[in-house]
Amino acid sequence: MLLYPDLYLKRATEFRLDCIRENGIKGIILDVDNTLIDYYKNMLEGVEDWCKALKKEGIKFCIASNSNKKQKVEMVASRLGIPYVFFAKKPLKRGLYQAKEILGLEQRQIAVIGDQIFTDVLGANRCKMYSVLVEPIEEKDIFITIIKRPIENCIKKRYQKYLSKNKK
Repeated sequence: MLLYPDLYLKRATEFRLDCIRENGIKGIILDVDNTLIDYYKNMLEGVEDWCKALKKEGIKFCIASNSNKKQKVEMVASRLGIPYVFFAKKPLKRGLYQAKEILGLEQRQIAVIGDQIFTDVLGANRCKMYSVLVEPIEEKDIFITIIKRPIENCIKKRYQKYLSKNKK
């Protein structure tokens, strides 16, 4: 289903090398807001070391953020030493395909990590990329996201039931 992620984790930093290799991933597209930084622009603890370690293993990174605040996205990208696309307009394909071109990889070799079903997961699935849903860093969100969270929580519950049914 387009709204279900391929993987559901608490934090982006839990996406480990063994899982990355097992799924043939060579590049990761990261969301920014509530995935890498909180509402107050505090960076997720451990993300810089995680990114650095995976880069040493040959994993490529790019940011694709829906934010139209270039300076904010640029600040995060600079701290992580990776390229970026801002105002990506996920779940539309254009921004994710821009990031794909930057990475120089095929869709099936790319994972997209983000905290929203209707932007990150849906966009990744529409582009035939490996979708990784993470919990938002904190509850404080921008207005439009606050409206979507209750619907996303219902989808997450259905997804959890789906997983538990299919493991038997």
